[in-house]
Amino acid sequence: MKIRFLSAFFMAILLVSCSSTKNPGNDLATAVPIATQIDLTKVLNDKVPVTINPGRFTSDSVTFHLPKVVQGTYAISDFGKYIDDFKAIDYSGNVMPFNKTDTNTWTIGDAKKLDYITYYVNDTFDIEVTGGIGGDTPFSPAGTNIEPDDYLLNLHGFIGYFDSLKNNQYKLDITAPADFVRSSALKSTGSKTSADGKNITTNYLATRYFDITDNPMMYGKFSVEEFTVGDIKIVLSVYSPTKQHSAESLKDAMFKMMQAQKAFLGDINTTPRYDIFLYLSKGEYDSPKGFGALEHNTSTVVVMPEEMSKEELEESMVETVSHEFFHIVSPLSVHSEDVHYFDYNNPTFSKHLWMYEGVTEYFANLFQVNQGLISEDEFYSKMMAKIQASLLMNDSMSFTEMSENVLKDPYDKQYYNVYQKGALIGMCVDILLREESHGQRGILSLMKELSNKYGKNRPFEDDKLIDEIVEMTYPSLRTFFDDHVIGTKPIDYSEFFDKVGLEIAESQVETNYLLNNETYIINSYPEYGIVFFNEEVLNNSFWKDQGVQPNDIIKVINGTKVTLQNANEVFQDVFMWPLGKDIEVTLVRKAKEFSIKTKTTQSYTKGEGLMPNPKATDAEVKLREAWLKG
Repeated sequence: MKIRFLSAFFMAILLVSCSSTKNPGNDLATAVPIATQIDLTKVLNDKVPVTINPGRFTSDSVTFHLPKVVQGTYAISDFGKYIDDFKAIDYSGNVMPFNKTDTNTWTIGDAKKLDYITYYVNDTFDIEVTGGIGGDTPFSPAGTNIEPDDYLLNLHGFIGYFDSLKNNQYKLDITAPADFVRSSALKSTGSKTSADGKNITTNYLATRYFDITDNPMMYGKFSVEEFTVGDIKIVLSVYSPTKQHSAESLKDAMFKMMQAQKAFLGDINTTPRYDIFLYLSKGEYDSPKGFGALEHNTSTVVVMPEEMSKEELEESMVETVSHEFFHIVSPLSVHSEDVHYFDYNNPTFSKHLWMYEGVTEYFANLFQVNQGLISEDEFYSKMMAKIQASLLMNDSMSFTEMSENVLKDPYDKQYYNVYQKGALIGMCVDILLREESHGQRGILSLMKELSNKYGKNRPFEDDKLIDEIVEMTYPSLRTFFDDHVIGTKPIDYSEFFDKVGLEIAESQVETNYLLNNETYIINSYPEYGIVFFNEEVLNNSFWKDQGVQPNDIIKVINGTKVTLQNANEVFQDVFMWPLGKDIEVTLVRKAKEFSIKTKTTQSYTKGEGLMPNPKATDAEVKLREAWLKG
């Protein structure tokens, strides 16, 4: 999951996310597929009925769960909170007693009499406050939506599991109106139309519970486009409530991006199909608010604001989906036992978020310069932005310790750094490998070697991964991992840039309309309910050119009065303003109102920039070329 914080007091986020399954033994005499039904034609009070028939139990009691945590979110979701009217039914049709032992767990005694269970599922989108930020509801791309023409089916929010049956097959039937579009990362095994022709029941088969959680679906009224990149089939599904965007309008941008990604990856080929589910938020009170994506092994669910222009949405999708697609390398084909045998209600976490999220995020930037989608200067700016963002976090915390304890305080507050320092760790390892191999090896080739050694069905031992990497590569990586990944020593990035003929120097750097080098130019007075510009605004060229001064109160932006209650939404929009946008901002200075009407232009601030060193040697320039283009 990739996160970008906009402000400490808004807690607004633009996001990208992630996913993958200790191996319980079956204590049942039966091993039949678990028959599961979801009926979208019988929604009651915005709740969907679910029925689960596990077959005949041989044990005296059984325990049923909805997930507390799902892969890739690194946060507590508690999907059991959204279950109503839970019932256990015996073979005579009678309701059986049960004990709800915690938010996500139901225990049923006398289990030999249990025929099936049934319950209703509430969706999460309707009750979001911050889109999963701060723990109110699941992160939006991991959430669920139940509307007459729009169903986002993250199946971990609908279907639970019995402790002893996580490795059993699931036979899933979903009934929906015949005119619904159906898009699923889980392959359909057939369908049946009702006698009156109004409904269609589609059949699916999942090899185990992990495959239920790993294959999202969309049902309803939305657009779908398919295209092929190399030998991978891409299916793009787009729900746009006002039809402002469509799969067709985004297809070309996604094709160009994924074609470049496939060229970058070369012979890494781990999936014949990849699904992209894009849900666009209308921005209303019951719309999702956590923007970004949750990756699965062969698909991703993305949530973005619908109001974005086509150009803005394409740019955001490239940044977001490219990260998620690279997860086909890790964790799909390179992952630990914690990932492979994931425990949804008592999870343990790998020490190697630097690889799962950091290297993945690094690839999502490196491939763009490697394939000519962005310039070298743009790539340098992205790396400098990550350095600056990482320095706002705890730069002396062990990365492996943080990863292993990511749900606990104080480590949970450092999770955002996996997309900043984690990516920079990937960059440093890449440069070290290029240096040691005279340009012939990099971190992509290392991931290919690890993928060939392990693959999606063989997890590595978490405590042994770094030893294996060092054995496969060079002793210099041992020192780097011991100091900067396992250890607490901050990285001196200049040392690595020197190797490729780059230097960090003072310059004019691009920024946006809320930040100067990750320093916010606005603050708030909660006791007065106001938001105002601080001293940093004088170092932001756009606002300085408009005559803005420190302490100017921000009253209205583009017709919306600014309050602490709506600041999250309003300033998230400001953060995403494109160049050339018409804006009108009303400010208050010394009790007098005045307005600024203008078009947005590129804003600059003074800061450190990464640039070629004019004194670089030929060997350093050659190594840089191998790093960026090899």
